[in-house]
Amino acid sequence: MKRLLFLGLFLSVIKIAPAQLQPVNLRCEYLKDPLGIDAEQPRLSWELSGTANNSRQTAYRILVADQPALLDKDQGNIWDSKKISTSASLQIAYSGKPLVSGKKYFWKVMVWDEKGKASAFSNRAIWQMGLLTAADWSGARWIAHDILPDTSIILPFAHGKGKKAWGKRPDVLPLFRKEFIIKKQVEEATVFISGLGHFEMSINGKKTGDHFLDPGWTQYSRQAQYVTFDITRQLNEGNNVIGVLLGNGFYYIPGERYRKLTGAYGYPKMIAKIRIRYKDGSEQVIISDNSWKTTGSPVYFSSIYGGEDYDANREQKGWDQKGYNDAGWKNALVTTGPPGLYAQPAAPVKVMQALEPVAKKELAPGIWMYDLGQNFSGIPAIKVSGKKGDTIRLRPAELVNEDGTANQKATGSPYYYTYVLKGAEVEEWHPRFTYYGFRYVQVEGATPADHPTSLPVIKALKGLHIRNSAPETGSFNCSNELFNKTNDLIRWAIRSNMVSVFTDCPHREKLGWLEETHLMGASVQYNYDIAALAKKIVRDMINAQTDEGLVPDIAPEYVHFDGGFRDSPEWGSAAVIFPWYAFQWYGDTSILRDAYPMMKKYMYYLKGKAKGHILYFGLGDWFDLGPDRPGVSQLTPEGVTSTATYYYDLTILSKIAALFNNKADQILFENRAAAVKSAFNKKFFNKATKQYATGSQAANAMALYMGLAEPQYHEAVVKNLVKDIRARNNALTGGDVGYRYVLRALEDAGHSDVIYDMNNRSDVPGYGYQLAHGATALTESWAALPTVSNNHFMLGHLMEWFYSGLCGIRQAAGSVGFKEIEIRPHPVGDIKTAKAGYHSVRGPIEVSWKKQGDQFTIDVSIPANTTAVIYYPPGYNKQVQKIGSGSYHFTVKSR
Repeated sequence: MKRLLFLGLFLSVIKIAPAQLQPVNLRCEYLKDPLGIDAEQPRLSWELSGTANNSRQTAYRILVADQPALLDKDQGNIWDSKKISTSASLQIAYSGKPLVSGKKYFWKVMVWDEKGKASAFSNRAIWQMGLLTAADWSGARWIAHDILPDTSIILPFAHGKGKKAWGKRPDVLPLFRKEFIIKKQVEEATVFISGLGHFEMSINGKKTGDHFLDPGWTQYSRQAQYVTFDITRQLNEGNNVIGVLLGNGFYYIPGERYRKLTGAYGYPKMIAKIRIRYKDGSEQVIISDNSWKTTGSPVYFSSIYGGEDYDANREQKGWDQKGYNDAGWKNALVTTGPPGLYAQPAAPVKVMQALEPVAKKELAPGIWMYDLGQNFSGIPAIKVSGKKGDTIRLRPAELVNEDGTANQKATGSPYYYTYVLKGAEVEEWHPRFTYYGFRYVQVEGATPADHPTSLPVIKALKGLHIRNSAPETGSFNCSNELFNKTNDLIRWAIRSNMVSVFTDCPHREKLGWLEETHLMGASVQYNYDIAALAKKIVRDMINAQTDEGLVPDIAPEYVHFDGGFRDSPEWGSAAVIFPWYAFQWYGDTSILRDAYPMMKKYMYYLKGKAKGHILYFGLGDWFDLGPDRPGVSQLTPEGVTSTATYYYDLTILSKIAALFNNKADQILFENRAAAVKSAFNKKFFNKATKQYATGSQAANAMALYMGLAEPQYHEAVVKNLVKDIRARNNALTGGDVGYRYVLRALEDAGHSDVIYDMNNRSDVPGYGYQLAHGATALTESWAALPTVSNNHFMLGHLMEWFYSGLCGIRQAAGSVGFKEIEIRPHPVGDIKTAKAGYHSVRGPIEVSWKKQGDQFTIDVSIPANTTAVIYYPPGYNKQVQKIGSGSYHFTVKSR
């Protein structure tokens, strides 16, 4: 073999005078300038910028003040950490004076670099405390328009339509108003508010904030969330009015139209505290009580599962402004609410994008179909004109039937929106308290402006895409157009199912099926900053855990499903795996401490269910590709995926125990893991064939990735995995659970070429097949079946490989928060160029490579305060390259 020739293996560094290391992107509890922090010791983080290579932090100093003027003078009257010698820049616990509920704090940080040189202080950042105790609500009460009798509460929810005796169960979607007077100059004003199921608030006639479906849904029998708004600029001298509109959400699901679940915690209700601080130092507090006035709103029907109806003739002009005569309104009723109330920790759901129609078609007189070109989570918005009392119906759908009409058969039917016109020149409307997954909107009872009739005229229609507003962190592109389109396909499924939980689909269920938190977690994390959302989801799991230790498949758990749909270890193990992953991604030990009791309790639950250390229950490799219609695992026998996951849980728990220096627990979980491993191999491993169970792709891959395969058999099992794939002409068979581990095992074994061959095609079920059949978001089945969801969160595991495999952005073993980075690009197939960027908690990591002839070039950017090791692809250079922070350009040449 000819010796590999190296063209320089050179390092190109732009010769610019190095800038001083500088802290940037300051965050408190994962968020920038957050309001409503209810942690008594909030955690503070920052990134570091600077053009010099190999930059690292050796110390920091944090200042916290309760007045910006003090901070501007470099005075921290609340906390001055002084100089702390450490490289730590993530989740630094506040350690100053006790913090006061509702108060705003200002902070900044300076750092010292590897040469001991101090930076300037960062720009100023803020956080505002939430309400830390029940007493801090100052006597605010839950108030309602009506109170649901205890005998009508339906808990847990019924799966489906429920009992006929329950009937339609109509409810009033209420308005609330409270007028108050301001006589002095306002320094600061804050509202702490929760409305169940959801609320919209206005001050003096203008909506406060840009949130959608506030607050996020939770296990209401235990907790609800409140939201904090700064309303200083919305207040005027003299009379002011706060107005609140409530929707049902998951708090109350009416007995009409489509419903996955039927249930009721109670009728809509709200609680609020308005704190006004004047410039003279005095304060005024307004709280929710029976002095508030309430009446019914123009929203006369709203269901998270069935749609929403609005009658513009019921509008009461000026209801949320001063001078309105509310004599016809009644006083609010004081009631009770969830036992716990905490600040919403995650970024809110918002309207993130508007989609315009790409086509429209008349189906029948007065019935038009609008095509928005993309399957997404959201709501339609219309501009319309017509006569008073004219009624328009909007029917959203993912697919259309052969006759062109809306197809809701697999997504929940009937679901629709109704708008009754008031007869104004132009009327604008969109739903407020529900959403759906759709691409098409069937408009009934109106015509487009370019086809006028006697019916109302649709002057404009667009789709408003809603999702959790977590910042985007990733980008990917390569020379293979099919992979670029696959990336978009998966990304739309992530966007469409990331709200206040990770849902499976944005239409028929909207439930937080937990397996996706860890199976799709890395794919999501490469694209979005989900640190704050992770905190909320872990809390949902803690609240959903039963007294016996079961962590159900969904959280919040509104309904008790049967069998594997409630109790499947691959789903419940999110209680262990997801917090561990979140710790690895974001460097937050507190999420592990919060979850640790739940994790241990769940492990004892699984131990009690095991037979000879094997678990024989669950859904298995859900929706794998077998001979029958997809559903419960077909190719991988019962017990394989559940027991492998159980073993993985135990290995994680032993690591967490070691992290907490809990030797007793560490030994306990290590011993139990060893027993499970021994039993698993005895039960499922065939030493003669070197196969696990049936030799399915899922069975062999999970044994490899989770460390169940003994070292002496590891390579043989890898070969069998590859052999099975090749024997199927590179077709995949793994499902919701198994396919993620197929990709992980192949990538770890250096077989990205197999991954490429499996996914660079459209002739067999897979991503390319879905695209070839018109999908614009990831579908529930590999075969894009029209009889199931066509916007589903599962099966998107290839996105993780785009970043970690093809472009090679990985975290080194044992690293936390991408402190130590690996760059392991895998150029495969016909791909000539690829690039990806991931904005980690320490800063942006960027990789761009190009393969041309016998030359391979790679450009890498590594954030300050981190290190990286570059591993060159096979056939170019076996030598690794260790680098510090900075931007680099390398070229290698093969024979």
